[in-house]
Amino acid sequence: MSIVLPGETVPAQHVNLKIGPGLSQSSNVSSVAHSSSPSIISTRAGTLNHSANRSKWWVECNARRYVPAPQESVIGLVVQKQGEGFRVDIGSAHSANLDGLAFEGATKRNRPNLKIGSLVYARVSLAHKDMEPELECFDAQTRKAEGFGELKSGFLVRCSLRMCRQLLDPNHFLLPLLGSLLPLEIAVGLNGRVWVNSQDAKRIIAITQAIEAADPDGLGMDKTGITTLLEELDRKWILS
Repeated sequence: MSIVLPGETVPAQHVNLKIGPGLSQSSNVSSVAHSSSPSIISTRAGTLNHSANRSKWWVECNARRYVPAPQESVIGLVVQKQGEGFRVDIGSAHSANLDGLAFEGATKRNRPNLKIGSLVYARVSLAHKDMEPELECFDAQTRKAEGFGELKSGFLVRCSLRMCRQLLDPNHFLLPLLGSLLPLEIAVGLNGRVWVNSQDAKRIIAITQAIEAADPDGLGMDKTGITTLLEELDRKWILS
């Protein structure tokens, strides 16, 4: 990881390169090869990050508002029905559009009946600074739901954008720790929202408090601290 400033060129290269928040792709004419070559430029100050195989790159900073990026998973709140689709709040500057047919197996006669206030786990299919973002509730390659769609029951946790990215990191301790101690379902949106579900309200509260306590913009507890917190909650609620 390294610190980058707005306007800096970053060494992001991969056959299937995907750039996330804080990065922009432009074409510059190479003075050596006299040909057009893409350049990846930082659009904000922060820490440059990439996935393990270096195919995904993004700049992480202490931003509060989510900036949509293509292919990112988000959790949205349906705020309006319009025509054959829905307007969805994803925490960005503008609401996103979700077509009623953007679900696995959806047809004009068989579409999801989402209500205002429903939660959906979706993928950003279009994100442009001059257009409202668009969502889809299926995997781009398989056209199957793959976990996307309406999120029923459970509880929505709001946390920092940094926490969400950490939860999706397979090397982060929190989700494996929670999974070893509690039965849970979880959906992580990169827009600062996490949906959790478990057997009962007590366990949902325990999971929620663990996520909030581990958030680097909150208490920033490590594995030892979270384990102690869960043990205290276990003695207080689950075993009583």
